[in-house]
Amino acid sequence: MPVTYVLAKEFNVAANIIRAQVAPNQIGKLVVELSGDIDQLDAAIEWMRSRHVNVSYTLGEIAIDEDVCVHCGLCTGVCPTEALTLHPETYKLMFTRSRCIVCEQCIPTCPVQAISTNL
Repeated sequence: MPVTYVLAKEFNVAANIIRAQVAPNQIGKLVVELSGDIDQLDAAIEWMRSRHVNVSYTLGEIAIDEDVCVHCGLCTGVCPTEALTLHPETYKLMFTRSRCIVCEQCIPTCPVQAISTNL
């Protein structure tokens, strides 16, 4: 089912795909950031649920364990919003929480498991 196409065409809702794990004829997972008029967003979510698409909202936050982090910067390369960056002088990891969309791409990238979700 062309979900993102229908969201744009029928509901005028923009779907920014953050992460996708989908395969034909199998259950998949799609993390998207939706934007548009609030009434259109509600209608689009109702439409997805009527098509048996499970919709959930991100309620958690990314947590970084400063005692474990080695400031290697690997997480910065996968962060789509640049919420994770390295300080240009100290090369210490900086986290701008307001930019984070909790896509969780940084979690499996961290070699020392310093990043997790805080629900």
